[in-house]
Amino acid sequence: MMGHAFLKRTASDRRVRFISRHAKALSYKKERLIMFVQIRKWTVTEGNSDKILERFKKKPDQGPSLIEQREGFISRELLVKKVTRGEEEVVMIIRWESEEAWKAWEKSPEHIAGHKAKIKEHGGKPPKPEYVINMEHGNYLVVE
Repeated sequence: MMGHAFLKRTASDRRVRFISRHAKALSYKKERLIMFVQIRKWTVTEGNSDKILERFKKKPDQGPSLIEQREGFISRELLVKKVTRGEEEVVMIIRWESEEAWKAWEKSPEHIAGHKAKIKEHGGKPPKPEYVINMEHGNYLVVE
């Protein structure tokens, strides 16, 4: 407990929340629950990683997103590959307590409504933006 109070005094709120979320993830691991992780990776043309980040970055004036409010959600992180020039990469990692928690999100009215709104906005499946060269995704179980 004392260590946590020390972190609060010396680290930014954002850092404390990050550590808190990962402590939560580690506690699930200790309880032998299998954490579920989604990883998405975008390869984009030079100078366009910010467009992916803008879509998924937390907005300072907004509270928790719908996904962050879901039972079983642990954390979401955005990473940008450090490059000096050329193609850029953005990786998003989403951690869930279990695969069942993720499936519940995928089937939730909020998640489905978000996709339906995008389809309606574009009159069909939204086209891949011209700056996206490739998008990969995978689902993983944390085994250790």
